[in-house]
Amino acid sequence: MIPAMTTNVYLTLYVSPVYLTVGSILITIAAVLLLLLPLRTLHTRNSAATPLRSVSPDTSQKPRPEHQHSADAPSKIAGILTSILSVRRGSTVALPPPSSPAGATPGRYLPNTTRTDAEIAAYGRFPDYAALSGVLLPKPYEEFDISKARARPYRPFRWAYHQTMSFKKMEPDWWLELENTYSRRIAQRIELYNRHGEDVLQCLPGAEAACTELMEMVLQFLVARYPQYFALKYPAGEDTESFVNQILGRRFRIREMHPLVVLLTNVPEDFAITIKNEETGAYEFHAGIICSSLGWNVASKIGKTLQEIHQPIPDYEEKMSKSMDRYFSKMPTNMPIQRGSWGLEYKEPLYMPPDDPHARFRNLQLPLLKLEDVRLRVDWQTLRRLPLSGAIVFNFKALFTPITEFADEPCIPALVLEILEKGKKSLMEYKSTWHVEHVVKPALREWAEEQVRNGLAPKDWEVGTLEEYPMFKGWEEKWHRAQRF
Repeated sequence: MIPAMTTNVYLTLYVSPVYLTVGSILITIAAVLLLLLPLRTLHTRNSAATPLRSVSPDTSQKPRPEHQHSADAPSKIAGILTSILSVRRGSTVALPPPSSPAGATPGRYLPNTTRTDAEIAAYGRFPDYAALSGVLLPKPYEEFDISKARARPYRPFRWAYHQTMSFKKMEPDWWLELENTYSRRIAQRIELYNRHGEDVLQCLPGAEAACTELMEMVLQFLVARYPQYFALKYPAGEDTESFVNQILGRRFRIREMHPLVVLLTNVPEDFAITIKNEETGAYEFHAGIICSSLGWNVASKIGKTLQEIHQPIPDYEEKMSKSMDRYFSKMPTNMPIQRGSWGLEYKEPLYMPPDDPHARFRNLQLPLLKLEDVRLRVDWQTLRRLPLSGAIVFNFKALFTPITEFADEPCIPALVLEILEKGKKSLMEYKSTWHVEHVVKPALREWAEEQVRNGLAPKDWEVGTLEEYPMFKGWEEKWHRAQRF
């Protein structure tokens, strides 16, 4: 029996005032959500509780505003790699070359799910995950300004609309994307964890190594991508690494914290870890952080298989279940993928478990609903295999956009209107768009007609998935103009 770990964790994070100015996610293989551990109580299932050291962040550093860059943060690739790799301590093993068994497709790094925790630990802290996985570290985003940053304007609309995964190759530079809501989202997620505990964060026994591996990969990514805001350091006189977060103005002693808590307090992204059951061959959801679920909670999904997780999704069992199982079993480490799901919402519900008061709005059409209160919610999702543990990680973040943004986006109004009016009934009911359609459809129709008149959309266009999917024509110009860099 594995002893449980319990601790009281009270995180006082600095949240810059800058942020004040400034469902259907399950359609992917990864609606996989996990059993999660409470911020107050980290524990494993069916085990006796033993105390865990307090995991409060170091507050010795002065808080810094979101727009201020760290003076000593590395700004060049060499400095970034030095920062990442110099924190390795203890004996390590040489990194083996990627495996390509006989008959495998050349260049595909195939999974190895037979390593023990001890074998994984022998790689040391923060090994070179880029070499192990075959996925390059991201390029430094030196012009990035957190106070102005906007998420890229994803519009994952397809027509004809039917149930598929619609995967695309993941862009390594954009695995984790930050925006100007960063501080607000971190504070919101910590509050959700304090309130809901293991409904939003849990780890089953046996998933500990995968959690640590994921945390290290995420921190490596952040340091490489945003060196002006993040660093990994080994302070003099201390025997553990510190993760420095200049946005929050905090230094975290990461070895004194559970890996999932490190992620919760630094990354506004949801993570779900699935691990192969060696007896059945099925992938099961064993650990993660999910603060952006709509209509369900993580505790009800933990330990379940892909098929069990996706049971509520229309057409999944008939059209996708077997292919998803095959895909998970063969997915290589060097071919991460991405996709998006979407819905239309009244305001911005981030976490809406069963019986949440906000759910009542989905059952009625408010007569006085304002168009300005309707949001496109996009859950931008990625899926990748961890190179050491062989676990598959699904991560996503919820992005909210006022639907009024569609007015000047070529062909988007006509495309969304076509989906709402002609989409398969069961799929549209699953998306729960009905509650806002009485104000959305007239606006979309008006914008579509106006776009034809002003030349933004062709008059004889046969509505279909855009060539720029999952974006739209001219998206980069609009995006750069909105964030002013």
